Amino acid sequence: MEWEVLYRKWRPQTLAQVVGQHVVTETLCHAVEKGEIGHAYLFCGPRGTGKTSTARILAKAVNCPQQKGGEPCNACDICTSITEGRALDVIEIDAASNRGIDDIRSLREKVNYSPQRARYKVYIIDEVHMLTEAAANALLKTLEEPPEHVIFILATTEPHKVISTIMSRCQRFDFRRLPQDTIATKLEGISHSENITIAPESLRLIAHVAGGSLRDAENILQQLIAYHGHEVDAGQVEEMLGVSEDSRIGPLVASIVNKDVSTGLKIINMVGSDAVNLRQFTQGLVKELRGLLLAKTRCGEILDVAADDLAEMERLVTGVDVGFLLRAVKRFADIDFRGNGYSTLPLELALVECTLSPVVVYGESSDSSSEKIEQAVKGEEKKEVVVLSPGSTVSSSLSKPPVSEDISSTVGESDASDIDYFHGQWGRFIDSLRGEGSGGTLDAFLRSACEPIGIDNDTLVLGFYYPFHKEKIEEPKYKSLVEKKIKEIFGKPYAVKCVLIDSKKDTSLKRSKGSPLIQAALEMGGKIENG
Repeated sequence: MEWEVLYRKWRPQTLAQVVGQHVVTETLCHAVEKGEIGHAYLFCGPRGTGKTSTARILAKAVNCPQQKGGEPCNACDICTSITEGRALDVIEIDAASNRGIDDIRSLREKVNYSPQRARYKVYIIDEVHMLTEAAANALLKTLEEPPEHVIFILATTEPHKVISTIMSRCQRFDFRRLPQDTIATKLEGISHSENITIAPESLRLIAHVAGGSLRDAENILQQLIAYHGHEVDAGQVEEMLGVSEDSRIGPLVASIVNKDVSTGLKIINMVGSDAVNLRQFTQGLVKELRGLLLAKTRCGEILDVAADDLAEMERLVTGVDVGFLLRAVKRFADIDFRGNGYSTLPLELALVECTLSPVVVYGESSDSSSEKIEQAVKGEEKKEVVVLSPGSTVSSSLSKPPVSEDISSTVGESDASDIDYFHGQWGRFIDSLRGEGSGGTLDAFLRSACEPIGIDNDTLVLGFYYPFHKEKIEEPKYKSLVEKKIKEIFGKPYAVKCVLIDSKKDTSLKRSKGSPLIQAALEMGGKIENG
């Protein structure tokens, strides 16, 4: 027997065999059984979800003389010829390569001819959204008044690109991405029938990478047995897919959620010591953090995970702020390993930054970060508050200032000459540097290395925590790049002056006092306390 690739060999031959599309297949079965057959169908959905296979099965079912229950018999000459691709009355057209007006004109001429052997002449047009506007309008004329012996089955992965007039003349069926468990179960059945030895965990990993496409999953399995034979272990699957479900991701996620900096740093350095691909490890970490965010927002059904796993995720995020989870996902997703894919520093910085208290003092940035790191490692953290009067405090966590006629005119007044304005926009400025510099990582270089601490006429003073970063930015090529970007972002040219910060705590205090809200509170008799 001629050898076939798996996705062709295991292509469904009845509507009941189509995996994961029960609503579509059952509706079509009932329609065929009752003889209520439409003249045009539109199958929409992601690749590899069964659109073309279902179209071919439907072509068999409507033409099979021994059809029963809406299903083809797959034994008669009509069914066999369609299965083998030699039926002259079933015409498949790839609209991606036959998309012009002349192609559709040729089709319009041929549809008027009666079928040779079958009851219906069936046209299956794949990727119909690729037709040119003129071709689509020409097809529309045929769809409006089709001959009784013709059925059109249009398929597309991008239904939003199909013109509305065509869509309105078709019965639309939406094919869904297949759940991972459904794909894994199908792969398990194929593996058993093909005498392939592979662990269920590896099949689930293949299903995950396939992204809801059964055909992609079958092709991955095909590649594995072509290279490794019929005995495939987990390591071979991970190596070929370039992914690894590292067992340390779970504990690291827990340390992030629990704000356990010490444990988290130890795990990251263990991963680095084992020469694990940090980019892949971080991708897995972001995936888990995203899962927790969805679980926290009661969107667990999106995750496609087992009920027990979802319950554990929901337990882990009990009492955890949604904003904290969002910040953690964004911070780790933003890590750029282009500069050095082997350094654990980006992971360490992300861990420390996102596990610090979400309470942020107005105008506060990284000048107090080292003190906060020490407090976070010890499991304690101070909050800066402004005491306005006995029994009345303004916590730094408040997003809005207290209502007061005396201060209402000062709060929020800032421009490009106000240092607080620079602090408020500094994150946006750093993001604008992404991709800049010789290694394309100037943003990562500056993100946790410096901050604006003052303005001297048209000179912006940047405070650096370490001499290495200061000296690097003082190099002409980097300094000019930073100055150019400052003008673009802040709308005013500034020269850059780099200085070392001797005392981050003193700088934080000066900047806090410069805040309009805190300055106004101080003028009312308040004082800054640490506690």
